[in-house]
Amino acid sequence: MPGTPRTPAPLPVPDPTVSSTTRRQALVGGAATLGAVALGASWSPGVRADASVRADAPARSGGIGEPFTLGVASGDPFHSSVVLWTRLAPNPFAEDGLGGMPDRRVEVEWQVSREEGFGLLSASGTVETGPDAAHSVHVEAQGLRPGTEYFYRFRVGNEISQVGRTRTAPPPGIRTDRFSFAFASCQSYTAGHYNAHAHLAEEDLDLVAFLGDYIYETGGQGSLGRGHLPDREVRTLAEYRVRHAQYKSDANLQAAHAAFPWAVVFDDHELENNWADDRSNGEDVPPEEFLRRRAQALKAYHEHMPLRFAQTPVGPDMQLYRRLAFGDLVDMHLLDTRQYRDPQVSDAERGDPSRTLLGARQKQWLREGLSSSRARWNVLAQQVFFSQRDFAEGGATDFSNDAWDNYLVDRDEVRDQLARTRNGVVITGDVHANYVCDVKADFDAPESPTVATELVGTSVTSGGDGTEQAPGDEVQLRENPHIRFVNRKRGYVRNVVTPTEWTADYRVVDHVSEPGSPIRDRARFVIEDGVAGVRMEG
Repeated sequence: MPGTPRTPAPLPVPDPTVSSTTRRQALVGGAATLGAVALGASWSPGVRADASVRADAPARSGGIGEPFTLGVASGDPFHSSVVLWTRLAPNPFAEDGLGGMPDRRVEVEWQVSREEGFGLLSASGTVETGPDAAHSVHVEAQGLRPGTEYFYRFRVGNEISQVGRTRTAPPPGIRTDRFSFAFASCQSYTAGHYNAHAHLAEEDLDLVAFLGDYIYETGGQGSLGRGHLPDREVRTLAEYRVRHAQYKSDANLQAAHAAFPWAVVFDDHELENNWADDRSNGEDVPPEEFLRRRAQALKAYHEHMPLRFAQTPVGPDMQLYRRLAFGDLVDMHLLDTRQYRDPQVSDAERGDPSRTLLGARQKQWLREGLSSSRARWNVLAQQVFFSQRDFAEGGATDFSNDAWDNYLVDRDEVRDQLARTRNGVVITGDVHANYVCDVKADFDAPESPTVATELVGTSVTSGGDGTEQAPGDEVQLRENPHIRFVNRKRGYVRNVVTPTEWTADYRVVDHVSEPGSPIRDRARFVIEDGVAGVRMEG
C-alpha cells in the first residue's frame, strides 16, 4: 500500500445541540453583524435601508452591474440558526474566476423575516466580502425560532437579490412528528437539463441533502449545447470557480436552492475522479502536487456552498463530516468518504485490516454519535455504495474498488454499529442509479439478519436519459439477494419520516436530453419503526 495516510490538523465539528450564538461570526476576511431584531426599512430599488455610510467603509456596489447572477441558498439548519449564501458575480464566467467583480472589498446587507414581504425582520446585518473569497457571502443568521419558516435576501447598493426560503430545525430531543427531505447527487451539466431540480423546487420539504458530484471537473462538452466552461479539465482555483459558477447559473438549480435549506457533501468529481486522500487517480502525480490542487478545489467548493464557517478549508483540509439533528426524530450524520481513505486496491487486498475509508478520527466520531443518539431514526448521509455489490455471475466475484466493498473492515465496523443503533438508514449517491438494499449482518449469508436499510438515489443528469434497467442488473439481483430494487432513470428520492415509519418515494423524470420533462413516482418503499428492512408499496 503506497505511503502512509496523512493526518490533517483537527478542526472543530459543530454540535447542533449547542447554541452557536457564542461562536465568533467571521466571514473570511470580514465580520458579520448578526441576530438583530428590528423593523426594517423597505428595500425598494434605489432606496437604502440605512443611508448612512462610514467614510472608511468598503465600497458598495456602484457600477458593478447585476451581482446576484448565481442566486441565493441556505443550508445546515440548526434549531436557532441557518447559513445564508450568495456570491457577487456580475460576469460569473470571467476567466480569472473573480466573477467580474472589482479588486476591492464590498459591503453586503442581509435580512431574514418570517414575512415574505419583509415587514418585520427577525435578523439582519452587514458583511464584507472580497476577491480573496471570490466575493462569496456566508452568513450564520442567529437568534431564530426553532422549526420555523423564514425568508431571506441580500442587497448590494441598489441591487436586491432573489428572495430565498429556509427553515430552522426543531430543537434536539423535542418531540417531532414529521420530517420531510429529499436527497440527490451527480448533476453533470453537460449530460442533461436539470428537470429534476425544477420539480424538486415544488416539493414540500424541510431539507435537501446533496450527496456529491455537484460539479464535474472534466472537460467534456456533450451534445446538448451545455458544454463545460472552461472547455478542459479544471485544475486551478480560477477554473474551479468558473465551473461552479456555470453550474450555479442554471435556473432550475437556483430555484431548488432558493426553496429549501441544503446539506451538502462532496464526492470525487468536485476535485478529480476517484481521488483518495493525497493520491490522484492519475499516474505519476506527486502527493504534494495533488494536495495543491485539492486545496484549490475545496476552497472553490466552500465558496459556492451554504456551509458553516467550521467547514472553511485550511489548505487542503476541510472539516466536511458533521451532524444535524431534527428534534427527537432524526439525527443525520454527514460523512466524508474521500479525504481520509486509503488508495483503492484489487479485490484480493480489500480485506486488509489496516485499510480505512473513513479514517480513525471520523470513525470514532461516528461511533460516538451513533451510540449516544436518542433519535428515532439515524441517517448516514454519504457518497459511495455501502452494501455488497457483486457484479460477477456464478462462483467468480467482481466488486467496485471505489465503494465500501473495497474497505471491508471499516464497513463491518460501521454495519455492526448500525445493528446496535435504532433505525439505521444509509442514504447514498454516486452510482447514477436507484437501489434499495437490506444491510445484512453478513452479506455472504443471505439468511442472516437485516440490520439496516440502504437507499441509493440516482443521478440528476449524469449518464443521460437512463433506462429502467441495464443488461447487467439481472445478474446483480441474482448474485446479491439483499438488493431489492434497481432502476436507472434520473431524478431524486423524496422521504417523509414520522415516529412510526419512513416512506421513500423514488421520483424519476422521463428524460434529461431536453428541458421540461414530467416527473413520476417510480417506486415507494416503507421502513417501519423498529423493523430493519423495507417493504415495497404499490
